[in-house]
Amino acid sequence: MTTPALLPLSGRRIPTLSPGASSFPHHRATLRLSEKFILLLILSAFITLCFGAFFFLPDNSKHKRFDLGLEDVLIPHIDTPKEGKHASGQVIIHGQGGHDEHRHREEEESLRDKIRADHERALQEAKEKLRKSREELKAEIQTEKNKVMEDLKKKDVGPKPLPPVPMPKVVGVSDGEPPEPDVKEKRDKIREMMKHAWDSYRQYGWGHNELKPIAKKGHSTNIFGSSQLGATIVDAVDTLYIMGLHEEFKDGQEWIEQNLDFSVNAEVSVFEVNIRFIGGLLAAYYLSGQEVFKLKAVQLAEKLLPAFNTPHCLISLFLFVLVFFSGVGRNWGWASAGSSILAEFGTLHMEFVHLTYLTGNPAYYQKVMHIRKLLAKMDRPNGLYPNYLNPRTGRWGQHHTSVGGLGDSFYEYLLKAWLMSDKTDTEARKTYDDAIEAIERHLIRKSNGGLTFIGEWKNGHLERKMGHLACFAGGMFALGADGSPDDKAGHYLQLGAEIAHTCHESYDRTVLKLGPEAFKFDSGLEAVAVRQNEKYYILRPEVIETYWYMWRFTHDPKYRQWGWEAAQAIDKYCRVSGGFSGVKDVYSSNPTYDDVQQSFFLAETLKYLYLLFSSDDLLPLENWVFNTEAHPLPVLHLGNITLPGSEPAQR
Repeated sequence: MTTPALLPLSGRRIPTLSPGASSFPHHRATLRLSEKFILLLILSAFITLCFGAFFFLPDNSKHKRFDLGLEDVLIPHIDTPKEGKHASGQVIIHGQGGHDEHRHREEEESLRDKIRADHERALQEAKEKLRKSREELKAEIQTEKNKVMEDLKKKDVGPKPLPPVPMPKVVGVSDGEPPEPDVKEKRDKIREMMKHAWDSYRQYGWGHNELKPIAKKGHSTNIFGSSQLGATIVDAVDTLYIMGLHEEFKDGQEWIEQNLDFSVNAEVSVFEVNIRFIGGLLAAYYLSGQEVFKLKAVQLAEKLLPAFNTPHCLISLFLFVLVFFSGVGRNWGWASAGSSILAEFGTLHMEFVHLTYLTGNPAYYQKVMHIRKLLAKMDRPNGLYPNYLNPRTGRWGQHHTSVGGLGDSFYEYLLKAWLMSDKTDTEARKTYDDAIEAIERHLIRKSNGGLTFIGEWKNGHLERKMGHLACFAGGMFALGADGSPDDKAGHYLQLGAEIAHTCHESYDRTVLKLGPEAFKFDSGLEAVAVRQNEKYYILRPEVIETYWYMWRFTHDPKYRQWGWEAAQAIDKYCRVSGGFSGVKDVYSSNPTYDDVQQSFFLAETLKYLYLLFSSDDLLPLENWVFNTEAHPLPVLHLGNITLPGSEPAQR
């Protein structure tokens, strides 16, 4: 039987069934005519479906892969004209007549040309982007960031006007020339060192946070973020003013007024920004009377307030790191599972009380008082304050207590809060006295050679090691001697002298006559660094700070002599053509440089040396209290001043 004429493919046939043959075992051996007709219809429909699928469905294989170097990009394959197909892969069904076929062919070729041109243009653009240098891409990104920052600045309505407040008693802000010619000569040398450090920064690192004096370029660390905040300028302007370097001071003031901008995306240390920037700006304001310093200090302080917001609703301890741009804070991951650090949240009182006084905003004063009240309620192991406190749980971290790094300025600010309040903040004084009593009982020891040192308490064990940072405590003991309980003023003055002697020995027992970062008192070693990573000196001020305080309270000439030895060693071994650099090994006669001129070298080290060789009427301690970055702030006679949110002090 032949295939019916209705089937589309005349050349195809369906096989007939032989008589007596059974193609389906469970059916009859023969088919009726009607059944055959139905079967043919089904087969015809199936063949038609296959025909359409074969010619009309897209061909997925007709794509080619091009490697542009970054990723694989799929683009449709462009068939040649002889294939007679669109880029989609569909067959073109032509009607009768050559005219339609020709017209469709032209449209097809035009479409192919357009697609090919588009693809070639896209490919060329991709290649151009790949050829751009990394610096060009960075520049484009920075341009976009700058546009965003400009938009934000336009939306900024500026700071609120500050209320008028009387200037605290400001005396002895300049001069202080010593009567002795040889002392004056030494003081002039210190001023020359300051000028060399400043001029080098002015030439090679202006606007950067610090200076690389060997490479002669700017330098920054993660405590300031990557932004150019001019940390050295802000940290040094009060030193310039005190030394009478007025042209240099004017340059610094102009930069601060025109360029110091806190609307930056920078992750900074709240502690460092407070003591260096806010402290430096406030000191410059009180010394010079220039309003720009006060306004900048307040602008910055407003940026720090969000750092006090912590997830634990009952705790208002600030987090160590703050992002200026977003106001989001966090702690360093290494700080005992992200804890706040004692010296960090305990070193705000001086600056924040002055901020409340100048602005009338009680928030600053209330923040630091809240911290103090919280600490007063907490248990303290052996009466000692551990260095770590978790701001989320309100519990201490690991039991590590130190008067050096991580703990030092907490104790310093307890004493100075009392002094700055004109000795009316008796709560701060009592907290200081209790803490010092516990430190003397558990941390202060004498070595076999008779040197008094301050060790570190770690989980019930005293480590017989003292850090350079802890050497400030000699001056602190002397400063706090007057007013100590049980008539122990003489005892604490003597304790300060013993610490000063020990720290001088740590300098004198090195080749360079400069002290190491830390030194041991065991295994027959006395005031000597053991580990290589503790033998460096980074222009630190703490030993010279203690010399100055001891000079002010005793006028023993040995403190000026020791200070001069340190100044000569710094000038000989740390001075380079591009400024001053720290050294990596104070026990080596051929030391290598770390190539960093720290901002605190200008703020503290050179300032304390200058004061050491000045007369006592320059910044007298009855009227000034120095923050932990050596920025002088005036005593607030609170008997006649009411801080917002507090009661007038009773005299």
